[in-house]
Amino acid sequence: MKSIFQIFKNFSNLLIFSIFIIFLSLPIVTFSQTAKRPITSEDLWSMKRVGALTASPDGKQSAITLTTFDIKENKGTTNIWLVPHDGGQPKQLTTFKATDGSPAWSPDGKKIAFVSKREGDYAQLYVINIYGGEAEKITDMPLGVSSPKWFPDGKRIAFSANIIPELGSDLDSMKKAIEAKKKSKVTAKVSENRVIRYWDRWLTDGYYPRLFAVDLETKKITDLLPTWKNFFDLMKGADYNISPDGKEIAFSGNSTTEPYDTLNADLFIVPTDGTGKYVNLTSDNIASDMMPKYTPDGKYIIYGKQIMPDFYADRVRLIRYERSTGKKVQITPDDFDRSPSEMKITQDLKIYFSAEDRARKSIFSLSVNGGKVTEIVRMSTTALPQPLPDGRVVFLNQSTKQPNEVFIVSKGGKKISQLTKFNKELLEKISFGEIKEYYFIGADGDSVQMYVVFPPNFDAKKKWPLVQIIHGGPHSISGDDFHYRWNSQLFAAPGYIVAMVNFHGSSSFGQYFADCINGAHPEKPFVDIMKATDYLIKLGFVDEKRMAAAGGSYGGFLAAWIEGHTDRFAALINHAGVYDLMAQFASDVTFGRERSYGGSPWTDKEAVQKWSPAEYAKNFNTPMLVIHGEKDYRVPINHALECYGVLKGKGVPARIVYFPDENHWILTAQNSIYWYKEFHDWLGRFIGSGSK
Repeated sequence: MKSIFQIFKNFSNLLIFSIFIIFLSLPIVTFSQTAKRPITSEDLWSMKRVGALTASPDGKQSAITLTTFDIKENKGTTNIWLVPHDGGQPKQLTTFKATDGSPAWSPDGKKIAFVSKREGDYAQLYVINIYGGEAEKITDMPLGVSSPKWFPDGKRIAFSANIIPELGSDLDSMKKAIEAKKKSKVTAKVSENRVIRYWDRWLTDGYYPRLFAVDLETKKITDLLPTWKNFFDLMKGADYNISPDGKEIAFSGNSTTEPYDTLNADLFIVPTDGTGKYVNLTSDNIASDMMPKYTPDGKYIIYGKQIMPDFYADRVRLIRYERSTGKKVQITPDDFDRSPSEMKITQDLKIYFSAEDRARKSIFSLSVNGGKVTEIVRMSTTALPQPLPDGRVVFLNQSTKQPNEVFIVSKGGKKISQLTKFNKELLEKISFGEIKEYYFIGADGDSVQMYVVFPPNFDAKKKWPLVQIIHGGPHSISGDDFHYRWNSQLFAAPGYIVAMVNFHGSSSFGQYFADCINGAHPEKPFVDIMKATDYLIKLGFVDEKRMAAAGGSYGGFLAAWIEGHTDRFAALINHAGVYDLMAQFASDVTFGRERSYGGSPWTDKEAVQKWSPAEYAKNFNTPMLVIHGEKDYRVPINHALECYGVLKGKGVPARIVYFPDENHWILTAQNSIYWYKEFHDWLGRFIGSGSK
């Protein structure tokens, strides 16, 4: 017979064994839920993407768009959400499986107008009550609508729509003509214009945009520009603003006529009574005028002005136009060498805007009367500032470790709070690499800025492969942002140090820095990339035998230039890159290229060829991955085919990845995931991954 001690002892052993078995199983579940991992391309398409922030008139909440993707179906859905400013939970307003976009608040704050492709191929105008219920369809335009704005009295909504000018406001005849074009077996594209296609679409169908107004009670549509036959913005949007009394609209539109030997955005005003008698306010300026905004008292129009017609990165100056006298005064000081965008004007006549500054994007304020520009928020990349009646400002912010979310800053900019966390659960699973900012001496002895993203679990005592990521433009930046097409964290994830140099030509560092590369596009940027590479090697953690460079658009051009000018890199990646500068006169827009390239085929052919990567093919020996989309009209596909053909002809290891249904960017989920796989596979093949 067992003693009580033995029984208790055996029971204790059994209990301990049972607890051990339970304990053994628990950590596996817990760790699988909490262990972090590097980011994947699938994660990018699982992110909920926030956009189109606009605050309600009473300042209590904002409307946003939230886009989610179904990777398997290769489709996205965009809905409108309401985000309270007091910290409450966001509320989904629309639930339709379509793309609902461009939310616009009614003046009383009770309704939201938006555009959606709910019933066909073209987006139409809808209105929904913010307290719920079904959205009401307002328009049935033949080619869809965009850019809705409410009139101050809340009785009408203005919008932009493409039309066939010759048919005027005869929408029924227009629908029949458009349908006939679709059914026609003739596929020829015919034009005598200089601009015949843009980005990924042809401009030869005879469609032009106009502004319309729809009466919400009668559904009557009024053509506000019945004699207008020109472009607003080639990206399909409309840049306009309605006066506080609702009697006038200021808009930015092209002022040149066919065959469009040049393009020039001017500022126009047109009455809203349908007479269509528009007036050009800026015909004296040969460069672009944009972004018109009426002051709340109706006394002024504030707008942006450039003065160089052949330089798209010329800095934007804010101008105050006095409506009663026509007097124009620049209100941004000359020492503010940045370009305002996304401008809003408050009742107390203060202007809020965002602007790139030193590789970040900040929020600034300025009085309508001019004076000092004050920085309100500086944190990574901000956008769409929405000043509220109580002095606070709502805005979007993103960084390399976080996609866009909604934030709010207190009056005076002292306290910043995050209002939304749509991707919190997913982000908590991801191990992000650290990002550091460096400055080094680049071309001409100038100070040059660079972001470096380190791989997860980076150890500075070890040697790591380096990838130089070269931004496009060239007049843009590599910023502290969550870029879906060129995600620095995803580039670094397999075990790469990712360097993002804001070389000469980059915006946000002043007019001189952006302009100084024109006439010799690759010269200073190439020097900057090489000096950045030397700088990082000296820090001791870069394996100089395992280095690569990759770029898109202008960055692809610089990758091709690197191909012919150094063999320091073990591999190169060229996405949508310019290879032959002469061939860029087949691009969608050729204005300004003489200034950019230092000549043209008809003025100084040798100057153009001097800076063309194609001229240095004899030096090519670095393995290159070439990626391109067929519908890329900004950098036509022949650049990729020629570059690839030359590499293969020389016997240089090369691979081409061709997307027949993508444009300058890779925009669909499955193609994007495949793109990142090819990108990483190429790097792994020639420089491996991880530390040694």
